[in-house]
Amino acid sequence: MSESNYEVYAIKYAEHPRRASENFIDGDPHDDSLMPLDYYVWAVVGDDRTIVVDTGFGAAAAAKRGRTITHPVEEGLDAAGIRRQDVRDVIITHMHYDHAGNDELFENARYHLQDDEMQYASGRCMCHPEINKAFAADDVARMVHRVFAGRVQFHDGAGEIAPGVTVHRIGGHTKGLQAVRVRTARGWVVLASDASHLYAHMEEGRAFPILYNLAELLDGYETLRRLASSRDHIVPGHDPLVIDRYPAASAATRDWIVRLDEAPVR
Repeated sequence: MSESNYEVYAIKYAEHPRRASENFIDGDPHDDSLMPLDYYVWAVVGDDRTIVVDTGFGAAAAAKRGRTITHPVEEGLDAAGIRRQDVRDVIITHMHYDHAGNDELFENARYHLQDDEMQYASGRCMCHPEINKAFAADDVARMVHRVFAGRVQFHDGAGEIAPGVTVHRIGGHTKGLQAVRVRTARGWVVLASDASHLYAHMEEGRAFPILYNLAELLDGYETLRRLASSRDHIVPGHDPLVIDRYPAASAATRDWIVRLDEAPVR
């Protein structure tokens, strides 16, 4: 592995059964077919650094919101051989509860966040329960504390985290959602996070029903395609098909940790 190429791991930590109609703004309420969501964090591993993308949620949030933790985030990181105390950079794609919890896991890390996302998560939009229900006030408050402790690096649009790893503001789902572009041996992989929850959102030009700006979200699909080496290099944020399509990191983690720097197997 060269200095500019990284291994990329998708680590599933939770799941939620869900009807397909609930996953699309224009979902048919009569459609009772199932389309569950998986919850992931991602790890970008190079020769001299490991960057974690998103931090997930823990048991308390799972109980409160009716989600099922399949493997705690820390267990997944350990299984992927990642020493949490050595992680120096954590990218938060956006501040929703399922991407910005587990405060205690990365005590030595600097957090990377878009300016727009911090303003969104701590400003006037949070006066609306219909918007703030996807956030956890404690997660936002802890990010404010990190700002005062000098542990947050803000980005305004595109920014480099390390050679071969960049962030790109997409918006749409939240005001400051950012995707992550990673150079790998197979080309540029783009971690879309919730810029596209499911493959179906990008492929069909449809939208998940939690959003800040619909036009921005739909325009974001083209940005993801421009950033990635091909459409097969874009990884959605919650699709169980990610586990099916990519090779397992090891035999022991076949159903919950996969390698995104390797070509899809199906």
